[in-house]
Amino acid sequence: MNFDNEFVGKRVVITGANGIIGRMLIEHFLAEGAIVCSSDTSADQLEGFAVSADLTTDLGLKKLLESVSEEWGAPHIVVNNAGIYPSSFLLDMRIEDWDQIMGVNVRAPFALMRGFSLQMIREEIKGSFVNISSGAARKMRRTAVTYCMSKTALDRMSKGFALELAEYGIRVNCLEPGFAKGSSVSRLSEEHVERVLSSIPLGGEISKNDIGQAALYLASSAARNITGTTLSVDGGNSAGTMDVYQEKKRAL
Repeated sequence: MNFDNEFVGKRVVITGANGIIGRMLIEHFLAEGAIVCSSDTSADQLEGFAVSADLTTDLGLKKLLESVSEEWGAPHIVVNNAGIYPSSFLLDMRIEDWDQIMGVNVRAPFALMRGFSLQMIREEIKGSFVNISSGAARKMRRTAVTYCMSKTALDRMSKGFALELAEYGIRVNCLEPGFAKGSSVSRLSEEHVERVLSSIPLGGEISKNDIGQAALYLASSAARNITGTTLSVDGGNSAGTMDVYQEKKRAL
C-alpha cells in the first residue's frame, strides 16, 4: 500500500517496543518517514527517542506522557501495543498477577489514551489511536481467562473513546494481529505453537508486513471515516477453527 509520504514527520508513540509486534510496528512507521517514540520497561535496546517506563505504575505512565510532551508536544499517532499474556488457571492465579495483567492491558491504555488525547485536543491535532487487541477478546481460553477479559475490556473501552473523541476529529481503532510465537515476557511452548498454527485457516504466523501495513492503514487518512472498529489480520483465526471432529478430514 502506498501512503504517498503521509507519515513523513508524523510523531508516533509505540508502547511495548521490545516485543515482536512492537518491533514490526516501529520498523514500518520509520520506513514511512515517521518520528517514533518507542517505550518499554527497558529502553536499553531501543534506538532514537526511547522512554523506559513501567506502565503498571502511575509514575511510569506520567513519565511517558511528560517525556513525549516535553520532546514533541502532542503526538499524531499512538499505538497501545504493550501487553502481557501469562498462563494460569483462575484457581491458581494470585491477586497480584490479576492486577498486573489488568494494569498493563487495560489501565495503561486508558491512562495513555486520556493523557495523549488531552494533548491532541489542546494542540488541535486530529490524531489517531491504534490499540493492539486480540481474537481472545471474543473467545474465552482456559488458562488465559484474565487475558481474554482484558482484551474484551480494551475493545469496549476503545469504542467508548471513539465516541467521546469523535467531535475533536480523533479516531480510535483496534487491531487484532494474527498468531506470533510469543516474547521474552510471554513465552509459548513449541507444542502450543504447533497446535495453534495447524488450526489457522490460512496457516502460518503473521508477517511484519501483515501487521505493519494494517497499522499504517488504520492511522492513515485512507481510514479517515473508520473509528470505533476492530480490524483482524489473523489468517481467519478469529473466524473459527480448522479442527475436524470426524474420521474424514477433507471434503475432496
